[in-house]
Amino acid sequence: MSILSSLGRIATEFNAARARHQTERAIRSLPIELQKDIGWPEASDAKTGIRNGVGSWAGAK
Repeated sequence: MSILSSLGRIATEFNAARARHQTERAIRSLPIELQKDIGWPEASDAKTGIRNGVGSWAGAK
């Protein structure tokens, strides 16, 4: 595995993680009622601030 392929893989993973983070931020900015309507899994945990299943960007699939 060359350095360029490794850097490419890391950049791809970073871009995917960034897109997931931006999507999560957009959904979390919606009202709780709308989050429940679309089935956002953590809508009930928004009051407690507990975040499950987010993981780190490196290796989280």
